[in-house]
Amino acid sequence: MNVQIQFPKTGFSDDEVKKTIDYALRQELEQTRLRRDHFAAACRRFELMYGMDSDAFLEKFEAGELGDDADFFDWFAAKRGYDLWEKRYQILRELVGESA
Repeated sequence: MNVQIQFPKTGFSDDEVKKTIDYALRQELEQTRLRRDHFAAACRRFELMYGMDSDAFLEKFEAGELGDDADFFDWFAAKRGYDLWEKRYQILRELVGESA
């Protein structure tokens, strides 16, 4: 993947700008990983508690098959959070050129 960024001339060298952007992306990647892992751990707790994986849970919950227990709403939020941060993690990982 090639990404181009237009940066106005400010007196900084291209190398300084590149290193700064790379550093910022790597920091964001780490923050994104931590958020993803937080939601993954929450999903695992619910999976162990209810004996169902989060994908199957989400399908059943969205179909209205599970009821309205407070745990299910927390699990729903955890699964949606995990999916969001996993997607962002994968995008940033590609941007910084980090392997899995």
